[in-house]
Amino acid sequence: QGKFTLLRDTRTDGSFLVHHFLSFYLRAGCKVCFVALLQSFSHYSIVAQKLGVSLAAAKERGQLVFLEGLKSCLDLLFGEEEQPGQPSPLQFLSCDLRALFDFVRVSLSAAAGDSWKGPVLLVDDLSVLLSLGAAPVAVLDFIHYCRVCVCCQLKGNVVVLVHSNEDSEDEENELLVNSLCHHSDLILWAEGLATGFCKDVHGQIKIIKRLSLRQAEPDVVQIYQYKIQDRNVTFFARGLSAAVL
Repeated sequence: QGKFTLLRDTRTDGSFLVHHFLSFYLRAGCKVCFVALLQSFSHYSIVAQKLGVSLAAAKERGQLVFLEGLKSCLDLLFGEEEQPGQPSPLQFLSCDLRALFDFVRVSLSAAAGDSWKGPVLLVDDLSVLLSLGAAPVAVLDFIHYCRVCVCCQLKGNVVVLVHSNEDSEDEENELLVNSLCHHSDLILWAEGLATGFCKDVHGQIKIIKRLSLRQAEPDVVQIYQYKIQDRNVTFFARGLSAAVL
């Protein structure tokens, strides 16, 4: 509880980590606010079904609050009328990110009769906010307030995915990624293989535990390779894939 986990991917798609955490927290009985900026609800629902979780059922029982960012963005840009008293969480397209934070805070605040184990904020993918015109400082402020609200006040967890490319000329995105790395308790960094495509190894994941946030100790780093299968992901030490053995 009270942890900020950063999911980072470079030269590969790290969305399998998002699907893992979504199904993991729902099965654990946590209240989840999922800010989905990258894909539609049906996409996440189909993958979740393969993992044994029904997102539709979770929404109906009030365990999952799902913000379909693509649909909300289109509704806002093309003039769909808002419901009275319910401003769009993506109102930052014309002002700031306060409406999005208010959406998260209200979604995860405990209501009468709630029996969920703990609140969780899941964001996929934070880089989209930059593409929609939000400034890096505004995005970092949004994450800071979410950490204070969810991690400190509500004793929950925040999990965020962000794309990165070390050779990219997108300075704003790299500023966002580097800043988030400094504030994370745990970093799961998925990387594509430097040697290119391999059918038995889809990439490597670097697990960085940030002990230096609380005490003067170096970070603990573990590196594994992985292969994504239809219903799960197989992890193994480097050099121990089926292609080698």
